[in-house]
Amino acid sequence: MAHDHNHDHTHGANKKVLFISFLIITSYMIIEAIGGFLTNSLALLADAGHMLSDSISLAIALIAFKLAEKVANYSKTYGYKRFEIIAAVINGATLIGVALYIFYEAIDRFANPPEVATTGMLIISVFGLLVNILVAWIMMRGGDTEDNLNMRGAYLHVLSDMLGSIGAIAAALLIMFFGWGWADPAASVIVAVLVLRSGYYVTKASLHVLMEGTPQNIDVEDVLQTIKKTEGIQGVHDLHIWSITSGLNALSCHAVVNDQLTIAESESMLHRIEHDLTHKGITHVTIQLETSAHEHDESILCTAKNEPSHDHHH
Repeated sequence: MAHDHNHDHTHGANKKVLFISFLIITSYMIIEAIGGFLTNSLALLADAGHMLSDSISLAIALIAFKLAEKVANYSKTYGYKRFEIIAAVINGATLIGVALYIFYEAIDRFANPPEVATTGMLIISVFGLLVNILVAWIMMRGGDTEDNLNMRGAYLHVLSDMLGSIGAIAAALLIMFFGWGWADPAASVIVAVLVLRSGYYVTKASLHVLMEGTPQNIDVEDVLQTIKKTEGIQGVHDLHIWSITSGLNALSCHAVVNDQLTIAESESMLHRIEHDLTHKGITHVTIQLETSAHEHDESILCTAKNEPSHDHHH
């Protein structure tokens, strides 16, 4: 299983990268929050709020990696891989909360801009930009920012964080040179919009997984054809495709076959299907074989109702 080995390797690398990033970002977030408070800058506080969401998402990703290592047991047959999805929902909700708070604060500040200690604000925000660039570089170099939802989320956070720092730098310069007091709340609103946007997307993607939605990168029609074109398969119904956690997709369906098929023949047929589906990104395949005599719906998707079924054996 070359696939698993590769997964474990990136898994370890991801964990290390996340841990280093988490330490750097959390320490800097504390500095920035105190700085925003002392210099009276909402833009800095907004950026710190953004970093807070970063640091939460990194912590979640770390815990998720830790828990994902816990073995499956009878009470949780998938192990704890689902945790990162639930955590992502919570993270998304936190982001939306942070954004709304910044909007609320900013409205008041547009009306009467307070005094801001611009030099301190400038120094802190320049330093913040450097911290973000450093972390983004560490992630790019050492982590799997393409496929893993958690790593990807954390990476995108850091990128939008950079914009937050740039906003704070710009605001500090505008206040210093032109005395535009509104630049501070304006920069914080821009950051809040970014925070809101990422919160919305994280929540949407993770709710889709919790709803057992079909993974974004999988084409159902294509998968169906792959199974149907296998020699010996006469029809497919009751098909489900879902994600267990990011990058781990599962499929189950019923397939109709000739009733003369031996166990060995159907075994090798299933093996072929599994092999083909692995290339399509589905690693967890369960197929129930039936003969055409078996009572079944013609519908490709499951037509399971919630009403109690009536027994056919009266």
